[in-house]
Amino acid sequence: MSTVLVATSYGRPPVFELIERAAPAPGPGQATLRVEAASLNPYDLTMASGVHDPEGAKLPLAMATEGAGVVTAVGEGAVDAHGDPVAVGDALYGALSGAAAQEVTEKTAGLFRRPRNVDPAEAAGLLLVGATAAHALQAIGVRAGDTVLVHGASGSVGSIVTQLAIGRGARVIATASVGHHERLRGYAATPVVYGEGLADRVRALAPDGVDAAVDTVGTDEATTVSLELLPDPARFVSIANFSGAVQAAGGKLIGGGAGADPGREIRAAARPELAAALAAGSVQVPIARRFPLAAGADAYAFLAGGHAGGKVILEP
Repeated sequence: MSTVLVATSYGRPPVFELIERAAPAPGPGQATLRVEAASLNPYDLTMASGVHDPEGAKLPLAMATEGAGVVTAVGEGAVDAHGDPVAVGDALYGALSGAAAQEVTEKTAGLFRRPRNVDPAEAAGLLLVGATAAHALQAIGVRAGDTVLVHGASGSVGSIVTQLAIGRGARVIATASVGHHERLRGYAATPVVYGEGLADRVRALAPDGVDAAVDTVGTDEATTVSLELLPDPARFVSIANFSGAVQAAGGKLIGGGAGADPGREIRAAARPELAAALAAGSVQVPIARRFPLAAGADAYAFLAGGHAGGKVILEP
């Protein structure tokens, strides 16, 4: 039997419980994994609100959609994301439906191998936020020599945006609270405090101007300051401001919100590159807090607070 965190009642906040049920035996192309880490995402809370299932047909809803684990059983023909056969004992990570559990059974064709020197929590938290970050940079054409303003650079998406942009040869001016500035300097970014006077502080740091901007927080400040500083509004992208202001001003909107570009092909193409970067140690996934599976409700409450400053992880 496997302990599983489920939402038993939709809402804000939802009602969570731990239940016991067996993970199904793996069928063709599947494997059963002992979960080492489950990554929590705001999308989980959207699903647990019931907005996509108003009649409650999917309750109880197993929580979390990505994680990392070790294979304990393999179905016929199971291969990883690179087409290599999967065997018992392999460490894999990626999209795991109901990952907030001790064991899950999942199709393996979208899963990547975790090098043994990589923290399972980092692997669990990489691909969703990393693909969003890669999409954002491609949407605005970030390239070597650019100066890029990243709003919310200490968060899980913002951190990866910052690292990938610097990896492309860009300079990043990174907004964050002071407590995160040392980590951002470690990425080779230039940190700056958000809040009143942000545009003037950015001008002082970048007297030659800003070429592109990424908003990961969705605040009015992020949109207003970016559009004030950029010579071309088409080089502003938001993953979080769905008010209509971004597109009305000529900026770009990506993700799952109304009117946003989902960029599925871009994100799919980015995942192998992100996996290679994680294995090479050229990208780091910031972990804000780790919770035991039994504290899953507390973990989601912390995530819902909106200022985690990195990934929130459950460790069964």
